Amino acid sequence: MDMKIELIAVPVTDIDRAKEFYTRIGFNADHDQRVNESLRFVQLTPPGSACSICIGEGITEMVPGTQNAIQMVVSNAQEALDHLTSVGAAAQGVDNQPWGLFVYFADPDGNQWALQELPDYARLDAWREEHGVNNF
Repeated sequence: MDMKIELIAVPVTDIDRAKEFYTRIGFNADHDQRVNESLRFVQLTPPGSACSICIGEGITEMVPGTQNAIQMVVSNAQEALDHLTSVGAAAQGVDNQPWGLFVYFADPDGNQWALQELPDYARLDAWREEHGVNNF
């Protein structure tokens, strides 16, 4: 049986500001539907991703700015950092770890994201051997 994550809620205070931010950094605006008086559903998908995020009214009880555990994989961390900063997103990086290169950014509400360029596995294996770590 397959199980796939397809939608993650991101709590925001201003739906239109958040939608503009995510589309500016490259997410596709898939849906924006006012379902009823208390429910507005906005779905956004990062380029190349099978998983989307949703923002809106009546979507989640999480406090805006508290979604701090979303990570995406990118092919090139430096290019991702350059792209984010070129469109006005405050991004930090590139954080070089044995398990990959990381770039961090937050949306206007403070929801935090990590972008990871997967490691060169030969380099990772050498690091594991050097540090006596075999349980990754």
